[in-house]
Amino acid sequence: MKALLGIGFALLWLSAAAPAEPNSLSSFASQPPPPAPDYAQPGAWAARPGINGPALLVPAGATPATRAPRVDVFYVHPTTFRSRSQWNQGLADAETNGWTDSSVIARQASAFNGCCRVFAPRYRQASIRAFSEMAGDGGRAYDFAYQDVLRAFDFYLAHDNSGRPFILAGHSQGGLHVVSLLRDRIARTPLTKRMVAAYVLGYGLSSGDLGTSLPGQRPCRTPVETGCVIGWNSFIDGSDVSGFIARSEKRFIAEHGNGPGKTLLCTNLRRFTPRVDRGLGALSAGEPLMLKPKAVAARCAGGVLMVRPDEALALEPLPGGNMHYHDVALFYGDLRADAIRRSNAFAKQTHKRR
Repeated sequence: MKALLGIGFALLWLSAAAPAEPNSLSSFASQPPPPAPDYAQPGAWAARPGINGPALLVPAGATPATRAPRVDVFYVHPTTFRSRSQWNQGLADAETNGWTDSSVIARQASAFNGCCRVFAPRYRQASIRAFSEMAGDGGRAYDFAYQDVLRAFDFYLAHDNSGRPFILAGHSQGGLHVVSLLRDRIARTPLTKRMVAAYVLGYGLSSGDLGTSLPGQRPCRTPVETGCVIGWNSFIDGSDVSGFIARSEKRFIAEHGNGPGKTLLCTNLRRFTPRVDRGLGALSAGEPLMLKPKAVAARCAGGVLMVRPDEALALEPLPGGNMHYHDVALFYGDLRADAIRRSNAFAKQTHKRR
């Protein structure tokens, strides 16, 4: 497992903030793995058609959910397993599943119900603690988690896709697994022609990875381009991000050299709708889910998305101004519109080819 430098800062902070448990881990090899999910069973999914769950929520002020989705989204959730004593979550862990549903399925995956059927697998995710030992057993925990994601995606392709166009999306640990799917299932395969876009959020993906580690992949450059990749990591404008950037670029430099491709992928969705000042809508903290338009200024600087959110959103940063928790919430309306726009563009392109 390669270093997960792009998500490290936030995960290390989360590890320190996690509920108290015995601060020790047995070795990965000695810890019996949780039972494998059966993706033929509805309980192995946090979201899929037929499940009346939080992925179907529409925040107040958001565009309505589509009634005739022509595109699917395969969404991989970030780390929500806060154990200090287990390497990987068991799917029978109702508390973690509930936190997953309320914290990220409702507040992230639901952004795609304006365009798509939403598929979000539960998987034996690596725990927060695993990141601190990535050179050893922590890396094995991430590899183990990815095998579930891979099986879930293969199940989706075999049983649900039926040749439909699809979006890949993931945040933090989920973003890492989406990168692996791009490498293992999309790059240099016929599936490339069916991928509307990939959203790799809250993960340190270098722009130069597109075309090298991920052959044939490219960043999205226009509002209606398809088959491309979008990504960002957000910080409060003015924060010192030099350490984050250096850690995130380290992997690319080790693999490809100290060239311009090391710069992190930073997509400012705002530039695709330049006449909209401060965004189409940010998701405020708390309940009920509600969008506040024109609430976030944003600019890419050195591969990082610098943001200035309205205080009324009550979106608290992590130490150092890191807005990792809120990478999606800050741009919920913009992300929703972007996915709809690219899905519609894909449909038009497909129609022209017929």
